[in-house]
Amino acid sequence: MIIVNDSNFEQEVVKADIPVMVDFYADWCGPCKMIAPVVEEISGEYEGRAKVCKLNVDEAGQTAAKYRVSSIPFIGFFKNGELVDQLIGAVSKQALTAKIDSLL
Repeated sequence: MIIVNDSNFEQEVVKADIPVMVDFYADWCGPCKMIAPVVEEISGEYEGRAKVCKLNVDEAGQTAAKYRVSSIPFIGFFKNGELVDQLIGAVSKQALTAKIDSLL
């Protein structure tokens, strides 16, 4: 799993040649902590086929604002540099993997 921030977001996410799932989270967010282990699992399962990144909204406010992240966890799905889908809240692993699969 890749930690992204304002300085490396473009390189890691926008310029990626495979689909990217970005977990926009904060350390103080309970639902974010609930889905963190699932995000970790997905990262391993999709290695080489899709990127899984985490972005702390408190540390990367510019990027969070650019994508209008107002509720977290906000899971953004990127393809060809564009935000193409999103999920908000502590969603199931099945919901996350279905979104990634639709981009592969």
